[in-house]
Amino acid sequence: MIAIIDYQMGNLRSVQKGFERVGHEAVVTNDAAVLAAAEKIVLPGVGAFGDAMAEIRRRDLVRPISDAIAEGKSFLGICLGLQLLFDVSYEGGEHEGLGVIPGKVIRFDLPAGWKVPHMGWNQGQLLRDAPVLRGIADDARDGRPYFYFVHSYYVVPEDPQVTCVQTEYGLPFCAMIWRDNLYATQFHPEKSQASGLRILKNFGDLPVRAAAE
Repeated sequence: MIAIIDYQMGNLRSVQKGFERVGHEAVVTNDAAVLAAAEKIVLPGVGAFGDAMAEIRRRDLVRPISDAIAEGKSFLGICLGLQLLFDVSYEGGEHEGLGVIPGKVIRFDLPAGWKVPHMGWNQGQLLRDAPVLRGIADDARDGRPYFYFVHSYYVVPEDPQVTCVQTEYGLPFCAMIWRDNLYATQFHPEKSQASGLRILKNFGDLPVRAAAE
């Protein structure tokens, strides 16, 4: 079972429907016991970083998130859910994140003519062969699939090797990370048509980590 974390800051139903479309059951919950029992975890999100972290802390969800990742459960962050995994965000001040991935979240500083927020379809360059990207290049005419973005801030990992998809919008930026059991996208797979749904299906198809491991 896939658990989608509910902290009142996300497009929860659209993510749930995306999984249902590709044949995977997903429940929306903020219950720590349900998260602990789930085989896979999804952290979606839209909105402000500081507000999101406040809601996560208020609902005592920091520990369940950290435990799930540390235990090796397959974990998927989406949009703000990617940014929250980092050390710090400079959106509206300085805000401490979950600190799972070393790095920061900063605002686009682009030349004149480039609009912020970055909103719409952009191609992704696949840098690493992450399991959830299996078959993605086959959906794209030139091997660079299109994904749907809505964001004003982007992540800057300390270790560039965690980046597995890069996109350009006035400058190259990290559009997806992968480290062991942890995956997270700046784009919205649930809104990215065939390529995005393939990511959700691949995530749902990942082998479940045995409890004894």
